[in-house]
Amino acid sequence: MTETLAESARAALRDHPFLVTALRAGVVNHAAAARFLGLGGEDDVEAAATALRRYADDLDGYGTEARDVRVTVESGLGRTDAGGDALLTVNGVGFGAGEGTLTGVLAVGDVDAAALGAVLDRFDVSDVAVEAAGVAGDGLLVVVARRDGPDALRAVEAALDDVPT
Repeated sequence: MTETLAESARAALRDHPFLVTALRAGVVNHAAAARFLGLGGEDDVEAAATALRRYADDLDGYGTEARDVRVTVESGLGRTDAGGDALLTVNGVGFGAGEGTLTGVLAVGDVDAAALGAVLDRFDVSDVAVEAAGVAGDGLLVVVARRDGPDALRAVEAALDDVPT
């Protein structure tokens, strides 16, 4: 069974979620996106662009919402044994208070995986390197180098004021 151009477009977009976000926001040059995704070949770029336009028409529009959170900074974090007073534990590696050289930015309130994604996106464009990050219950924690603490705090606050919906 041969895949249609529309099916090929959807499959290619699954590998590039940033383009789905851009399509939702209406900021995509559809022909350029078709070429980037390798759809339609050189002879059929316009047909591929049309498939992307139709796909975009079916998407919910892009929107954002502010989250109700309290953001604090935890200084002196370091690696600890899993459990105990660790603020975050992943695969047996914990991060908690002590004499460490890391800083944690903790947001408590209306947080979820989408909020964490927004925070990590902000860190990426702000060149803030993440040592560890996680979200559970009503808490979101990102752990960064001490020198990145102020930039991380600003990025977390900005991201949680503008989480994509």
